[in-house]
Amino acid sequence: MQPWIIRDFHLDDLDQLIDVWQDSRTSGAHPVYTLAEIIDACTNGLAVVAVTEGTIIGAVACVLQDDRAWVLTLAQAKEWRERGLGSALLAHVEGKLASRGVRRISALVPASETRIRAFRNSDYRVEEDLHYFERTIPVHPKETRPLSQLGGRLLPHGLWEALAGMQYEKHLIEQRLILPLAHTELAKSLGVSPPRSVVLFGPPGTGKTTFAKSIASRLDWPFVEVFPSRLAAHPQGLAGALRQVFLDISQLEHAVVFIDEVEEIAATRTGEATSPLQGVTNELLKIIPAFREQEGRLLICATNFIRSLDNAFLRHGRFDYVIPIGPPDLIARIAIWNRYIPSAFAQHVDVDVLAKASDRFSPADIEFAARKASQKALESAVQSDQPTTMEMPLTTAAYLHAIEGTRATVTEAVEKDFLEDIDRIARV
Repeated sequence: MQPWIIRDFHLDDLDQLIDVWQDSRTSGAHPVYTLAEIIDACTNGLAVVAVTEGTIIGAVACVLQDDRAWVLTLAQAKEWRERGLGSALLAHVEGKLASRGVRRISALVPASETRIRAFRNSDYRVEEDLHYFERTIPVHPKETRPLSQLGGRLLPHGLWEALAGMQYEKHLIEQRLILPLAHTELAKSLGVSPPRSVVLFGPPGTGKTTFAKSIASRLDWPFVEVFPSRLAAHPQGLAGALRQVFLDISQLEHAVVFIDEVEEIAATRTGEATSPLQGVTNELLKIIPAFREQEGRLLICATNFIRSLDNAFLRHGRFDYVIPIGPPDLIARIAIWNRYIPSAFAQHVDVDVLAKASDRFSPADIEFAARKASQKALESAVQSDQPTTMEMPLTTAAYLHAIEGTRATVTEAVEKDFLEDIDRIARV
């Protein structure tokens, strides 16, 4: 006669069941299901427990999906292992599942678990060719509403990898920002304080926004962009609206917060107390230290005019780094050109020549030149009496002609100022 009885789970059993579940776990094994999921299966799915002398010594909890049941846990107290308890629990729950119309019972169990023997003894088939994949959604359900209200979102994976070229900037940001934030505990153990706020500066159109989004994608954190111009009509004024936005952001576990053209609200103060922007700058100077006290968040401010920012805004203690983002380098320009040249004509175009000819071009400049060449080719094709026999419309020469007619955003003067700003202001 078995020294235990098996019965349905009762809510009063929960504390003991948790104890048995913890006792049954194999040290070092990755748990497939969380305790919260198991408790939910006990209360909303199907669960049975094995009891002896009023003490729970084993349990099985399942969730039901149509004609399939998933076993979330098969727990046994250590002193009751290797005595047939696991097989008895599985047999009991199988009978109850069959009466509910379940045809298939499945389980995912770490390979190191001793409970695998109970499944084998109960004629469960091992599917050798299956791989277990898991991904944790980075936004908790309770964060969904505040994130939506802030206009935030999770960005697609792979944005960081898609950043071609810009190797110096990528390496710098990877080392200074991403590594300490992605490996927080290791960083702290080595005396590295994960960054909380940074400034990206450089000429217009050099990809500062793209870098900010790519950082969020790389960290797998929600991206929240703050638009001061949209907050100006708030009943509390721009300063009050900024304060409220950052209070709302504090509800998120993780976030990359981005403010573009920050010089609009953090320009050098004139000293005039009546200036409305001075109040906004003062409020922002108060917000940043409070923001920096919270882990799991990164504030990225971008500016085209680093010289116009208030000195107090850039000082140590408010921003960990002030990082220059210059025009795309040669490798980056090659990648950008390849993005806009139609595949049917790619073999007829020397992209290296185009990249060298478009020095100091921003990504937007290259896109404009490429589309200009395509537009010219379309007009020629439509106007031709025999468009199908016309010469190759998109060639290296056609693109070079478009480059000659495109004004680079980054002029020699702008580039000179940018290099001076790197020497004088950058902090990396």
